[in-house]
Amino acid sequence: MLHKKYGYLHSCPTNLGTGMRASVHIDLPGWTKEGVDKLKARCEELKVQPRGTRGESGGQTGHTYDISNKHRLGYSEVELVQTMIDGVNTLYKEDLEFQKKHGM
Repeated sequence: MLHKKYGYLHSCPTNLGTGMRASVHIDLPGWTKEGVDKLKARCEELKVQPRGTRGESGGQTGHTYDISNKHRLGYSEVELVQTMIDGVNTLYKEDLEFQKKHGM
């Protein structure tokens, strides 16, 4: 539905704003060994969200994750993509340390 002031309105609130979701599939074996709950907490701090490669409700398999920007409203496309890039780079560096810690 097109609203004169707000543009297109959707039934799902996550599709408001730019509605843009930028994501990367990345192997994080160190984080998997450290624990998925810890990974989720760290992603919250980085303003990204981890999903399994089967999508939002498909569950996690192996150590490959779909990491995407968490926020969709109030940010430009550049900010959303940069948040995802920075988060993925941080998770990757931390993953290498966890791999060393766990002898991987």
